[in-house]
Amino acid sequence: MAERTSIRIRGSHRVSPPSSALRGRVVVAAVAVGAFAAAAAGQTLKAGQSPDVAPIADSKDASAAIGIGGDSSSAAPDILTVAKVNAAPQESQKIAASDRIVQARAAKLAAEEAERNRPKYVKPAEGRLSSSFGSRWGTTHYGLDIANRMGTPIVAVADGTVIEAGPASGFGLWVRIQHADGTVSVYGHMESFSVYEGQDVQAGERIASMGSRGYSTGPHLHFEIWDADGMKVNPQPWLAEHGITF
Repeated sequence: MAERTSIRIRGSHRVSPPSSALRGRVVVAAVAVGAFAAAAAGQTLKAGQSPDVAPIADSKDASAAIGIGGDSSSAAPDILTVAKVNAAPQESQKIAASDRIVQARAAKLAAEEAERNRPKYVKPAEGRLSSSFGSRWGTTHYGLDIANRMGTPIVAVADGTVIEAGPASGFGLWVRIQHADGTVSVYGHMESFSVYEGQDVQAGERIASMGSRGYSTGPHLHFEIWDADGMKVNPQPWLAEHGITF
């Protein structure tokens, strides 16, 4: 049998396949080249030039092209929330302040109206006129006697200031009130009184309760008027001048 002869051609050899490390470096290099190409394409679009490659549809595709993956929401810039100033409390305070001003003005107007409308002169007590000013039992009776039940309210005949309140000879207890024109009103024979010296009172304000103290034959108010000079005058015409009659 003829012997086979192996003939080896000089210069000819088998090429070994690339190692795994080399393949890895090639892949990394390819990715880097792709990233640079994508970046260059983006710059070209910003400058208004026509890129050689098709534009990337959205940020998600762009992220995939440069190998970073993920979705577009992760790459989007954060939007800072600007806190809005709530004007409601300030407006509420303004409204409340305005309401207080309106209420204060209304209260002032109501007080002024009440002051204009309130009576400036009133009867010192309700009851029956039992004795008038003039001669009586051989002497002069210097006032009016108004009879009624024990404890009947006695009030200030007009605005004024209490100049005396307490015991008095013949009157048991009395109260004297000086008015703006200097006139003094006198109230006697009371069971009790509820005012004090120096107190300002208004017409119709209660000052005492009807009684029968001192020289008295029954519960009544003895009422006198002294003019600015201290002269005792007939209370009945003085009351009539101010619209009060018995």
